[in-house]
Amino acid sequence: MTVAPDLLPRIASAIVLGAVALAGAWWGGMVTAVLVAAASAIVHLEWTGITEGAQRAALAFTGAVAAIMIIAGAGYPEVAAAVGCIIAIVAAALGPRPWRPAGIVYAAAFGLSLLALRDSADGLAAIGFLFAVVWATDIGAYFAGRAIGGPKLWPAVSPRKTWSGAIGGLGAAVIAGLAVAWAVDIPIVAALVPVALALSIAGQCGDLFESSVKRHFGVKDSGTIIPGHGGMMDRVDGLVFSAVVAVLAGLVHSGGIDAARGLIRW
Repeated sequence: MTVAPDLLPRIASAIVLGAVALAGAWWGGMVTAVLVAAASAIVHLEWTGITEGAQRAALAFTGAVAAIMIIAGAGYPEVAAAVGCIIAIVAAALGPRPWRPAGIVYAAAFGLSLLALRDSADGLAAIGFLFAVVWATDIGAYFAGRAIGGPKLWPAVSPRKTWSGAIGGLGAAVIAGLAVAWAVDIPIVAALVPVALALSIAGQCGDLFESSVKRHFGVKDSGTIIPGHGGMMDRVDGLVFSAVVAVLAGLVHSGGIDAARGLIRW
């Protein structure tokens, strides 16, 4: 297996970001909301840089995305979601292309999904399960793809991704998800396996989606803020889709009452 020259920076960056994310999730409340607001704002800035070639044109909307997270963190998620919809509509009316409102939806959905999961008695366990599945998917896909190789998953969008990597990511996600469930006293039941698989698939779809957007605009990385990873979007692309799917699945299972509990307790 060949080792990429950027492996050490990737590992160091992942450890630092993972520690910050876990600390923010553990703390909860406005601390989590502020961290999520910052991450969502950076994601929106990078999206704008990719799709519009500049970030100044949408700075007001970036601030609005951050404000939405603070509103949600203050205990008004419905208001935050409504404000987000209004801002997206305004952006669609003012923006030259649909990419601007799409960026608001993308960044806001990412942050609001994380806050919706955390805002529960089971929120910390649910976030831990989600993080474990998404991170293990990335790690498993990276090493399985390099060790095994084989047919490409979608070469037109992401030339380096392989089917072996995708399958390795799924296997790693299930193992990591069950390990975290055991560690935090989530009931170990068969239903957790398809849940972990669904979140892993969503994460890989999110990765491919971001790759397709960058390829459409001829951009290699979303930014340079994270050594070895590029931009914030490059690091959380899988988490965006997985977090949204986690909330939707949790709400459906709980009858719309508690996304976190519905996700992890079967």
